[in-house]
Amino acid sequence: MQLLKDSLNIDFLGKKNIAWIISAILIVVSIASLTIRGLNLGIDFTGGTLVEVGYQQAAELEPIRAALENATFEDAIVQHFGTAKDVLIRLPAANDLNAAELSNQVLAALQSTGDLSMRRVEFVGPQVGEELRDDGGLAVLYALFGILIYVALRFEYRFSLGSVAALIHDVIITIGFFSVTQAPFDLTVLAAVLAVIGYSLNDTIVVFDRIRENFRRMRKWTPLEVINGSINQTISRTLVTSLTTLLVLLALFFIGGEVIHSFALALIVGVVVGTYSSIYIASTMLVLLNVSSEDLIPDEKENEEVDELP
Repeated sequence: MQLLKDSLNIDFLGKKNIAWIISAILIVVSIASLTIRGLNLGIDFTGGTLVEVGYQQAAELEPIRAALENATFEDAIVQHFGTAKDVLIRLPAANDLNAAELSNQVLAALQSTGDLSMRRVEFVGPQVGEELRDDGGLAVLYALFGILIYVALRFEYRFSLGSVAALIHDVIITIGFFSVTQAPFDLTVLAAVLAVIGYSLNDTIVVFDRIRENFRRMRKWTPLEVINGSINQTISRTLVTSLTTLLVLLALFFIGGEVIHSFALALIVGVVVGTYSSIYIASTMLVLLNVSSEDLIPDEKENEEVDELP
């Protein structure tokens, strides 16, 4: 499938200053929001209670939410779990009730919503949430460090700096989006952030491969011309990959149910930002770091000496 013709000659890097200004604004807004407002952390991180109830018939979620709100459970998160008859309720850790008292109050609040029974009540302690948060953050750092080493070995150390700068850019803006909108940030979102790192890296590696190949083939071209030409040659593949991925994610977001709503939202933001960063962050970093043909072409003298050996 080909969306664009082969002979594209778009001056992507000619707009790099505008792109950097946009990225700088988004990063500043993200960091400021994370500092001032923080994240709307789910009970996976803050601790709370999971309550699962089963209905005899398919349950409507809005009446359940209204009933819980009237019973002072204002911050409850209600979603289907498995089938339309099973409902999972997430309650924040805001009271000192034990499991029996809490389940009785929830059942009493939901009596008007249909014939139901209690399936389970589970507590997620704040300490567990803190451990999950710290381990998740470490997982992101380990992933970035591993990528730094991998790209440096596969290409050249300045390529690894460009790819890691793009990934940090993507992670900050994706998490910043959840801070600005105060959308729920739970473990599924953290998993999506790790997936964004993988997606964005794959996109960047495709562009980097073409840049390295063109640096070796087009030795009379300037670095700016080589990088611009490489982006033009790969833009069709980049757009096809991004658009097909977005189609799947939009379907999950709108009809996939509340369980994966935040996961799909994080990936939608990450795919858009990752596609942009592979062009305007990772590639333009190579220009700033003065990568040239000489850095990627094997030393001919050394090759000749090796050839002359008996």
